[in-house]
Amino acid sequence: MSEACVAQGAPVGAALEVADLWAGYGEQDVLRGIDLTLEPRSIVALIGANGAGKSTLLRTVSGLIRPRRGEIRLGGEQIGGLAPHRIVERGFVQSPEGKQLFSDMSIRENLLVGATNPRARARREETLEEVFDLFPILRERQALPASTLSGGQQQMVAVGRALMALPRVLALDEPSLGLAPIMVDRLFESIERIKARDLTILIIEQNVFQVLEMADKGYVLENGVVTLSGTGAELLADDHLRASYLGL
Repeated sequence: MSEACVAQGAPVGAALEVADLWAGYGEQDVLRGIDLTLEPRSIVALIGANGAGKSTLLRTVSGLIRPRRGEIRLGGEQIGGLAPHRIVERGFVQSPEGKQLFSDMSIRENLLVGATNPRARARREETLEEVFDLFPILRERQALPASTLSGGQQQMVAVGRALMALPRVLALDEPSLGLAPIMVDRLFESIERIKARDLTILIIEQNVFQVLEMADKGYVLENGVVTLSGTGAELLADDHLRASYLGL
């Protein structure tokens, strides 16, 4: 199996561990004692209403927000408080909500933006071929501006750009937002294929039923606190989650 999309030398143990994490903005705590664990080669879903703290958690792990307290370990290495580019170099890479592409740049150029750290830059042509294998439509249209793509195809570029950084853990923030149902299905199929490449995936997603169907584990975040966790199947069977997030 090719490893061009996977960080090298990942230590044995949890891919990502967050322990007693507190973080927020100004004097306001948004995250209050968060604990979660991502096992290697798993898909972990983070569920919660708007304002629950999901994006704040990703921003804190990514280094955009400095934690007030607690630990963040990537493959056993403490990364809490490191600069964002250092965290990317170590293998935690985020595909942000809203895609955030350079619309006037070509698809190929947008993808290459992801390979800026030295390790990824040295292998970018090899990784680019893997991204094109994963999303063949991007190979066909690589010379076109990103603005010419549909919403679903732009999301492929956003995910492909994150893969170009050679992540150990790939974080996806609302990847299906605004997509037509058929494109949502294709996107989730792609996420399954990405997992098969030995990646660990953390996904924030409002499409609760579909994401928990494929998730190995899920966490429910409410008001900055983890209130529920379990396998995807366990959470889908939970009465509170079914009432609050599935309307059942």
